[in-house]
Amino acid sequence: MSPKRGDARRTLRIGLPKGSLQQTTVRLFSLAGYQVSVSDRSYYPEIDDPELECILIRAQEMARYVEQGVMDVGITGVDWVLENKAKVKELADLRAPWPNYRPVRWVLAVKEGSPLRGPKDLEGKHIATEAVGLTQGYLKQHGVKAHVEFSWGATEVKPPVLADAIVDVSETGSSLRANNLRVIDTVLESTPRFIAHKQAYADPWKRRRMERLLLLLQGAIRAADRVGLMLNVPRERLQKVIEILPALATPTISQLADERWIAVNTVIEERLVRELLPQLAEAGAQGIVEYPLNKIID
Repeated sequence: MSPKRGDARRTLRIGLPKGSLQQTTVRLFSLAGYQVSVSDRSYYPEIDDPELECILIRAQEMARYVEQGVMDVGITGVDWVLENKAKVKELADLRAPWPNYRPVRWVLAVKEGSPLRGPKDLEGKHIATEAVGLTQGYLKQHGVKAHVEFSWGATEVKPPVLADAIVDVSETGSSLRANNLRVIDTVLESTPRFIAHKQAYADPWKRRRMERLLLLLQGAIRAADRVGLMLNVPRERLQKVIEILPALATPTISQLADERWIAVNTVIEERLVRELLPQLAEAGAQGIVEYPLNKIID
């Protein structure tokens, strides 16, 4: 199904990454308040906003199409922006505590037992990688000349027979360890970025839509690992409770109908809840309620 065409000046075309980032990106849009429906038979997802139009594109190609203006904005890793040498406007780093949205590293790795110890040892060697441009730039920085070959996949299995070393992306390092590989340097750390076509960003209407969308996406990311807490505290115990609470901002404190009690509302990291709740109860807090957050707008 092809996208619905309307007045191009009143539509913001968004590139959504197909592949490893796709599921997490759709989830991010949902948390931001947008329902995106992806069909297996179409590269044009439906979105519940008539002023937005989505296209699924591989993250590796996204920056190139945004630079060309095929899409007004897109989400892709900064690694692929650099790999394509794309001249785009970067609006935000979208790193988040979710799979594929955490920082990943492009690493230089060799087989265990290899005599190669660092970039200077690569002179004249063969390197396999999907990120040829990144690797060539890295070698140039170190003053090294080596043969860089594009890898169509299964890069981890190539040393030492098909390549002396590889440059590959790693989030946890588990795949490298499973293939008995040793990291000897980090080429680049990458995170998802929200990028825009420069001329589209210069258009007032499109720029406003980009900024509104980005505000909601970043709000959803800020809320990703936080929860809200509501609790009632005896007035004489208030200072003790406040000292226990690590707040995103100053806690909201309200007087209850009974002047002996104070209501406290705050935001904390979710990982701290199991330690804090018993401490708060011991300090005298009652009626403690933990609730999820969808968005936090600074």
